[in-house]
Amino acid sequence: MSELRTLVAEPWTDWGLIDCGNGRKLERFGHVRVIRPEPQAMWAPAALEWTADAEFLPGSDEEGGGRWVQHSRLPASWPLARDAVRYHASLTPFRHLGFFPDMAPQWDWMRERSGAAEIMNLFGYTGVGTLLLSEAGAHLTHVDASKKSVEGGKANAALSGLTERPIRWMIDDAAKFTAREVRRGRRYDGILLDPPKFGRGPTGEVWRLEEHLAPLLADCRKLLDENSRFLVLTVYAVRMSALAIGELVRQTLADLGGTVECGEMAVREEARGLLLPTAIFARWSRS
Repeated sequence: MSELRTLVAEPWTDWGLIDCGNGRKLERFGHVRVIRPEPQAMWAPAALEWTADAEFLPGSDEEGGGRWVQHSRLPASWPLARDAVRYHASLTPFRHLGFFPDMAPQWDWMRERSGAAEIMNLFGYTGVGTLLLSEAGAHLTHVDASKKSVEGGKANAALSGLTERPIRWMIDDAAKFTAREVRRGRRYDGILLDPPKFGRGPTGEVWRLEEHLAPLLADCRKLLDENSRFLVLTVYAVRMSALAIGELVRQTLADLGGTVECGEMAVREEARGLLLPTAIFARWSRS
């Protein structure tokens, strides 16, 4: 396995990290500016004062959660774009806005390798990655346990004019669906996994990253073969190491050959160009 890499999401027309520091970050999502908590921004911000349309105020350690405070009247959702794909942004109860911009380098990397491939997107959320791969020509199987997220993905497909693309939208538990695909003898050219630290399936199935990731990866391996092209794993659990998930992917896919790389994902701040770390990743590819 090669040295740790850092994949950097650069600003684009409809998104950018404007400034960050003192445990917060100021971002632009189209015409909307928001402030969100960011524990890793331990340094001082570039500007002393920020102006935003909305701010997410976290709850106490005891109560968890948090809430959005709007300083300007915002619509329930508004459209953004990356390349030819359009999607909705909104102020969700989970402090994010319906997609994860730090995934942009992974999306671009997979698009270069997908073509007319068969790709499975596990924990696919609202489908921005699914649509970007579909727009590049791939056939997609999009899996998420949340009906609301899958419906959001379909709405994004309609917004992008991609409703006729070959996409299977599956409301299902990722681990159970993958196991069934193994029993069906299915194969894929590429797999993307973006699992949460903890979650529940549509019928109450419990997902714990440290406990269930290795078995899920083992089943993913059974869906790949000597002609497959990639597997991408991204993890937002702070206590897990990129080296650990890199070794897990390397051992699980060792018989396929190819290369495994791992490291950190980050976004570039517009004010000073510094990098704000967001997640860790490991990915296998044939090339």
